[in-house]
Amino acid sequence: MAGQELSPEALALIAEEEALLSRVQQALSEARRQAAERTLDTQGLMAQLAVLRDDATTAHAADLPHVFTQMNEVRSMLERQETVPLPDANAPYFAHLRLSGPTGARDYLLGRTSFANLAAGVRVIDWRFAPVARVFYNYEEGDAFEESFGDRLSEGEVEARRLVIIEKGVLTRISTGPHLLQRDAQGRWHARGRDAASVLAGGSGTAARPGFLGVGRGTTHVEDAFGVTALLDAEQYAAVSTGPEQPLLVLGSAGSGKTTVALHRLAKVVFDDAKTFPQARTKVVVPEAGLARLTRRLLEPLGLGKVSVETLESWSLSTARSAFSLPGIKLSPETPALVTRFKRHPALRRALAGRVPVFKGKALPPTLDRLRLKLADAYLDRAFLEAVVADAKGELPRTVVAEVLEHTKQQTATPLARQYKGYDADSLVTVDGRAIEADTPDALAGTVDPDDLPILMFLKAQRGALGAERLAHVVLDEAEDFSLFELFVVSQLLGDSRSCTLAGDEVQQTTAGFAGWDAALEELGIRDAATCRLQVSYRCPRPVVELAQHVLGTQSPANAARAGREGAPVGFHHFPDEAQAWLFLGDALRDLVLREPHASVGVIASSREAAQSFHRVIKEMPWARLVLEGDFSFEPGVDVTDVDNVKGLEFDYVVLPDVTARAYPADDEARRRLHVAVTRSSHQLWVASSAVRSPLIRTFPGADGAA
Repeated sequence: MAGQELSPEALALIAEEEALLSRVQQALSEARRQAAERTLDTQGLMAQLAVLRDDATTAHAADLPHVFTQMNEVRSMLERQETVPLPDANAPYFAHLRLSGPTGARDYLLGRTSFANLAAGVRVIDWRFAPVARVFYNYEEGDAFEESFGDRLSEGEVEARRLVIIEKGVLTRISTGPHLLQRDAQGRWHARGRDAASVLAGGSGTAARPGFLGVGRGTTHVEDAFGVTALLDAEQYAAVSTGPEQPLLVLGSAGSGKTTVALHRLAKVVFDDAKTFPQARTKVVVPEAGLARLTRRLLEPLGLGKVSVETLESWSLSTARSAFSLPGIKLSPETPALVTRFKRHPALRRALAGRVPVFKGKALPPTLDRLRLKLADAYLDRAFLEAVVADAKGELPRTVVAEVLEHTKQQTATPLARQYKGYDADSLVTVDGRAIEADTPDALAGTVDPDDLPILMFLKAQRGALGAERLAHVVLDEAEDFSLFELFVVSQLLGDSRSCTLAGDEVQQTTAGFAGWDAALEELGIRDAATCRLQVSYRCPRPVVELAQHVLGTQSPANAARAGREGAPVGFHHFPDEAQAWLFLGDALRDLVLREPHASVGVIASSREAAQSFHRVIKEMPWARLVLEGDFSFEPGVDVTDVDNVKGLEFDYVVLPDVTARAYPADDEARRRLHVAVTRSSHQLWVASSAVRSPLIRTFPGADGAA
């Protein structure tokens, strides 16, 4: 950023903030001195209590009440000597709020530990819990405020609202309104201009919107499906025109138009021969709920409102219920992540193929319960599990063996309702009306993991027909996330027909275990698929595409996608700790929403827990939504979510709040996950980090020098 000459106003602001910091540090120094004195007093009281205890063991019975009274007094004094934690002197606070009211002006400093020295005018409040912190989040400098703190109504004006960075006890950055001031390594202050990477701006309406099926070019206000079709490039149009009888594999990087091609091809197949390919017998299957919701809306302008769109889990469940003629199947309330990874890995498919003779023969009909018990025999065979792990060649950790064994033991246990059959039903319910096994390991008894459903259908098919309703055409979007068992079931539903469309990109798989496109097609029984490789990334501007390729490192494909357009540079923002980073981002988001109220913004955290934590920072804002189950509204505003919810989606703006070494270490899975998060942006991307930056971005030009 270009340096600017400091104005008298900026110089006065710096002097004020440095004087305030000096006052806080002096107050903390005095508090530490007093704490040290209390420590000496505490040691003396401990010694006195020890003497009294000795006296109590030898004192005459008549003297004991007096001794015990003294002991109680000393204990009471000790309790009052408990030290209160003080703010870290190296970074005692990270925001300054000055409020004026009927009693005058007061300064509040937002930090992680509350501390007050009213004589010195020092009030450090915990930004997470202090009621007055709401004023900081909800009002701008110069605003009049009115807030209820408990039973008391407080009103006044926000005189100052500033974000500050203090590193090793030194003020290094001040951000407030038009001022962005930073101290360099030599201790000199500079005004930093607001360049294209430091402000979120100018991108409202660039992402594809539900109801308008775009091609990822940032095209807005497309009025009908035919207008969109006219925007297809030559590669995309050729793929859409593939004959309905031929399988189509659409490969391309994020934003290259894979979904557009797949859905347009489906529209052409249906409208060219509606009798052979009725909408009621076509289906789109996607990994996540958010993409399913978006796909349903995208199908509307193509006239495909009757096409069923399902997530992998809901599709597996409905297909299994049909195949086994069951009205319902009791699913596991939660499957450990490592167990899920094991059950979706290609090594398990190979291992079970070698065990198939166990499931064949002239035994009783292959009901779900019988097959479930036979599958459990495999999961309880330690040697079998260890062979799967060995065949995975490092993609599954050894600890998965113990996890699968324990999880299977819990699932094959006798349910409590059966164990206590004949008991009074009311005795099997807790006082809050829940079953006694709820939220305990007993809740797993008699359940089936969602990932076991396609495996059980695979085993049933070894004894004959699957028995589920056939499909005329199926679209599998983000197909790199489909397990080989799921692809096998798809092949059974297609029967002799191979009319299907697969769209995917192997580098976007968010967990290990993709078997490769050759293996995927073989599982579907396909040897003659037409393949379309989309070479241009229309969604993401060049700076985002370059970062995405850098993140992938050696995983980046040899023929990497080209960026279809230029765009705003990626904004990198680094802070000493997470709280500072998130306050800064909360400010930037509020400013963006005020300037561009129709923009779609995705704050994509590395995990569900991180998304929940960040959302707490901005939850008071009416435009902030926490989306963890794919329930995107696709309305303007800010969706706070995690990587597992955003595959196939796009936003005008994307903010990554926690690109740290802990969240994204230097391994292949982290590379793929960060790549997915980065490539959701159609206009501008911000990457925020705290403490230690992720090694995946550390060497990217411009990232290391971020403030």
